[in-house]
Amino acid sequence: MESRAVPSPCATPAYRAGEQVALFVPCYCDLLAPQAAVACVALFERLGIPVTYPEAQTCCGQPAFNAGYHEDARRIAQRFCDVFAPYPWIVTPSGSCAAMVRVFFPSLCAYPTVGAVAARVYDLATFLVRVLGRTDVGAYYAGRAVYHEGCHARRELGTLPYSLTLLRAVRGLELIEPETVRDGAECCGFGGLFSVAYPALSSSMADALLRSLTATGADLVVSGDASCLLHLAGRARRTLAGAGMRFVHVAEVLASDGAGL
Repeated sequence: MESRAVPSPCATPAYRAGEQVALFVPCYCDLLAPQAAVACVALFERLGIPVTYPEAQTCCGQPAFNAGYHEDARRIAQRFCDVFAPYPWIVTPSGSCAAMVRVFFPSLCAYPTVGAVAARVYDLATFLVRVLGRTDVGAYYAGRAVYHEGCHARRELGTLPYSLTLLRAVRGLELIEPETVRDGAECCGFGGLFSVAYPALSSSMADALLRSLTATGADLVVSGDASCLLHLAGRARRTLAGAGMRFVHVAEVLASDGAGL
């Protein structure tokens, strides 16, 4: 069985009351899943954390980086550093984009502020647990849920324990934790440009994961990456796999107080 202990936060800087959090909203969230970003704002406001949205922000450069256009990605990374340099904390509702900035920016460019800015970028779950020290954010969300962790968040950031810890504390939520889900054995197949270059393979991976998720008996699929949810929901609509299942970002679950459910 998986240990339920939360990894030690000893290497993480401490949040001081009143410090402002800058919200980094990935391109696909802005265009296709804005509810994840709105939920982040609602959650921070409930926790008494000042939050702002720097309007000059653009992309993290991951599509260009993954396609091999490293010079273009480097320019985007430099702009990201310029926009977010004034903020002590940068939080994003995307493990994939957080990994791009935190892990890959420092090796991508030698911009003077890149190291300092990258180190201040966190995915939502890691920020809540490791920085704020919160394992219960007072959420209520009714449902029988299974959690899917995106590959970047799991492999590059190690966020799975934080996500599960937060979801276990949500009132009204029954969290199903089969070994395959906890171990992150299956990818959704999205992979950004991977799904464009290899659509048949990408779709088959999504279909396989949907079969595994459906077999858990859950009615709710939760993830910290809206891109994974969009991909899975799209395949579910086309194949009728997981009929009746809802696909919800973890921020929406954590921001909910049960009203309207």
